[in-house]
Amino acid sequence: MPELPEVETIKNELSPWLRGQNFTQAIIFDPKIILNAPVKEFCHQLIMQKVEKIDRRGKYLIFNLTSKQVLIMHLRMTGVLLVNPKRIDSYARAAFNFSNGIQVVFSDRRRLGILYLVRNADTVVGKLGPEPLDKTFTPNTLAKILKRHHIPIKAALIDQNLIAGIGNMYADEILFAARISPLRKADALSLQEIQILHHCTCEILWSAIADKGASVDTYTRPSGHLGTAQFNFKVAHRYGEICTICSTPLQRVSVRGRGSYFCPHCQPPT
Repeated sequence: MPELPEVETIKNELSPWLRGQNFTQAIIFDPKIILNAPVKEFCHQLIMQKVEKIDRRGKYLIFNLTSKQVLIMHLRMTGVLLVNPKRIDSYARAAFNFSNGIQVVFSDRRRLGILYLVRNADTVVGKLGPEPLDKTFTPNTLAKILKRHHIPIKAALIDQNLIAGIGNMYADEILFAARISPLRKADALSLQEIQILHHCTCEILWSAIADKGASVDTYTRPSGHLGTAQFNFKVAHRYGEICTICSTPLQRVSVRGRGSYFCPHCQPPT
């Protein structure tokens, strides 16, 4: 958390507020949030720069600035961006003021999120895999990726170097929709299964974006409102509950150290 749908929602909701606005102040409460520059230099370079556009790459937010620099934010596990919060809480790690009076606060309970100010975004996001919602990401593209890796399909879906943006809970939902066990080997899937998997990936992610992301833990939208995608979850975070398709109790298994929720009947091991 947040995953692709949450970061896409944040991008979509911040853009109308911040596009065309200048940074007028940068307040850093936790110097460790800045990865590649001293705090004073980071703030000095950012002040009075205009936000030309906000993009997303995988789980990263990318602010394109007039100097051709880019401010990159990675929210990691518990980071949130809040617009004009009523108060700045003890979890706040940075705050940014803009020329239209908007303030954006980076709050992060586990203090894992990071900021970069760089000239080339590829120095940070260049190793990410393809975007699963890009038009160039076809079933054939997915097949070429999976056929090169003899690892559990769940591990392949959440490997950011293979496919960008999919995290733990959406991988579980995608695999359930495709009726594929998280333990199946990626290179063992048939072409038909990969085509179904591709379709389910797009369907699940677009649906979650339409629902403004999933608020299952700390995620909130910039306005402070919650996302609603979690209400459509069929398996994620539902261990022990009944499968909505076959009434089998849902199970949880560890895949490469990550908890994976699935239905043992609908997602057989072979």
